[in-house]
Amino acid sequence: MAVTYLLRRYKPATISSVLSFSTKCFVGRTSSLSVPTEAPPVPKKIPFAISSHGITRQDPFHWMKNTDDTDFVDFLKRENSYSQAFMADTETLRHDLVSEMKTRIPEEIFTPPERWGQWLYRQYIPKGKEYPLLCRRLEKGKTNWLSGLFRGEEEEVVLDWNQIAEQFGYVHVGVCRVSPDHNYLAYTVDPEGGERFILQIKDLRTGRLVPRLEVDGVVSLAWALDGITLFYTVTDENQRPHRVVVTNVESDGRDDAVVFTERDSSFCVDITTTKDGKFAQAELSCFQVYIVNADKPMAGLQRTRERVPGVQCFLEHHNGFFYILTNSPSNAINDDVVIQDMDMFNDYLVLYLNKKGLPMLCSIDMPIKANTKHMDDLVPWYFPLPVDSCSVAPGSNHDFQSSIYRVVLSSPVIPDTIVDYDVSRRLFSIVQQEGGVVDNSDSSKPWYTADRSTENNGQLNDRTSEGEDGQLDSRMPKWEDLSDTYVCERQEVSSHDGVEVPLTILYSREAWKKSESPGMLIGYGAYGEVLDKSWCTNRLSMLDRGWVIAFADVRGGGSGEFSWHKSGTRSLKQNSIQDFIYSAKYLVEKGYVHRHHLAAVGYSAGAILPAAAMNMHPSLFQAVILKVPFVDVLNTLSDPNLPLTLLDHEEFGNPDNQTDFGSILSYSPYDNIRKDVCYPSMLVTTSFHDSRVGVWEGAKWVAKIRDSTCHDCSRAVILKTNMNGGHFGEGGRYAQCEETAFDYAFLLKVMGHHNNR
Repeated sequence: MAVTYLLRRYKPATISSVLSFSTKCFVGRTSSLSVPTEAPPVPKKIPFAISSHGITRQDPFHWMKNTDDTDFVDFLKRENSYSQAFMADTETLRHDLVSEMKTRIPEEIFTPPERWGQWLYRQYIPKGKEYPLLCRRLEKGKTNWLSGLFRGEEEEVVLDWNQIAEQFGYVHVGVCRVSPDHNYLAYTVDPEGGERFILQIKDLRTGRLVPRLEVDGVVSLAWALDGITLFYTVTDENQRPHRVVVTNVESDGRDDAVVFTERDSSFCVDITTTKDGKFAQAELSCFQVYIVNADKPMAGLQRTRERVPGVQCFLEHHNGFFYILTNSPSNAINDDVVIQDMDMFNDYLVLYLNKKGLPMLCSIDMPIKANTKHMDDLVPWYFPLPVDSCSVAPGSNHDFQSSIYRVVLSSPVIPDTIVDYDVSRRLFSIVQQEGGVVDNSDSSKPWYTADRSTENNGQLNDRTSEGEDGQLDSRMPKWEDLSDTYVCERQEVSSHDGVEVPLTILYSREAWKKSESPGMLIGYGAYGEVLDKSWCTNRLSMLDRGWVIAFADVRGGGSGEFSWHKSGTRSLKQNSIQDFIYSAKYLVEKGYVHRHHLAAVGYSAGAILPAAAMNMHPSLFQAVILKVPFVDVLNTLSDPNLPLTLLDHEEFGNPDNQTDFGSILSYSPYDNIRKDVCYPSMLVTTSFHDSRVGVWEGAKWVAKIRDSTCHDCSRAVILKTNMNGGHFGEGGRYAQCEETAFDYAFLLKVMGHHNNR
């Protein structure tokens, strides 16, 4: 439930064409909305009562948790047939949408190489293929990488996702780790969709897998310095990583030894190495760290500090000293800026910062002087960034000795942009942007510098630029964006308690019409995860049709302050829901979206937001998409035998506790469906092998919606189940177009726009 990249114009629909769509019952809409002649599937009902804390709840669809029940499988198949029938009149529209999306995808995609020691690594998606290849070649002098890119005889394939897809029917690779000597690749593969990953070891000198006993339930990997000793974590029966195992990859695995076991079911174990490779470290849900010298991998793990409730820590090592980043209040630089992450190198440290919800990065020379108390005393270099960039993601940056730090910048209007920052010279270069390639040879790429000021904190305003070979150049770095065509606004919405909630609003300058356009609101709000607002070409199909796409950064998700997450958890979860509701109302009240043409989208744990909002305000949304939705919250959190339940008690509360029980019951979507009330049209998607959110959750939700709410409205509720995949779908770049086109076609249909292509 937690959460792990030719513009064409279209005439937007005018409000006169959709006036028949309102908050009235489905009966009043049948003349405009085509529905199947046959009735939706009706599953069996088996009486089942659940009593807790003096409250008894009836759940006649409880039986659906048994996924081996042939009646359940038959119900899902009948629902799939009904959804196909419901969407039959959108076939041409879906074809058009897919064609649009595919025209925006380059036939071949490759990333610029990243140097790691003597090797250059890159990813590449060949023409006609769904998935990438991880490739590498030895660097033989400083030549132009673009000219050497296509010398097939010099490049070798490290891993081909397409081959894995052919073997298992789909592909889901968990983690990949190259050994320090570059001789082996350790990676994990989910063969069935249930996220029970198996460990694979590939000898990169021969290109063959190392024959060994199969190990499943593997989550994380870390190499020792010798290049043959590998640490890995395995899960318990509830899919909680709880044990660290060490193996010699040149053996058959029979002598693998357990070196650490975490018995507390509320903690997960993650195995990593420090950036310098000198220590392997086992992190217990980031609250405690154990280390072992990577030169002596069998010496045993040692605890670095006592576990402190609520205090997370991240550890790095540099030249004999350990550096610890924590989420304690002292981690804030000032009232506005918070340190969120760090990346350590031989000559510098990169800090990921957040200032009032916006990202910042800076570098600090290493080693750091002892007893330094103020950031300015460290003379940081703030990385130049585009103004209001929404996301900054690190590149691989494996090479501890490198002075070049790579990031990927993106926003709703800035295509993914790869930027190299030369920390030693305090220069930067735009290496590649989606849809085009910039030559990345050391001798030819332009480097720029920017004036540092505390006012702009790295934002590119008044700046100079420096060109080839370090010579001053009057040219300015060109951050390509589509802001001339699309508007991206960041507003603050006052929620139910006066707290300001960030709302990012995206729309077309040409197609959008104030108070007339349809729109969709997207949210997540759980686990402290930052809502993804990065560049996505598929969205252009809706924007060009006049749609508004908005992103609500509600409490419970990620933001600049650590308290933002906590203020949307457990008994405070209602804050997340109210933030979402108030964001929806803001879009209507300010005229961004027509009051009867707003849709909502929620994914996984984020589906709580629109589902709960529907129960509280059934007429707020005209349509809702719930993807692998976590909606049977109370029942799931009450079952300790389900994967992730015990871990989710920290996020949502433990129903065994009466206070938590009351809080969860107050919003749990499945338990609060209203009787005989008109609900929005809905598309609910599930995956049969989903181990994070059971397939039965979406199925029970749809069954109860049909059983309890307005009979006619519920005919516009469809359930679509992937009978083969898991939580993340595992689709390639073209398959994702098909899925997104289905979602968009549903929204266009139920909003009355599907005939306006």
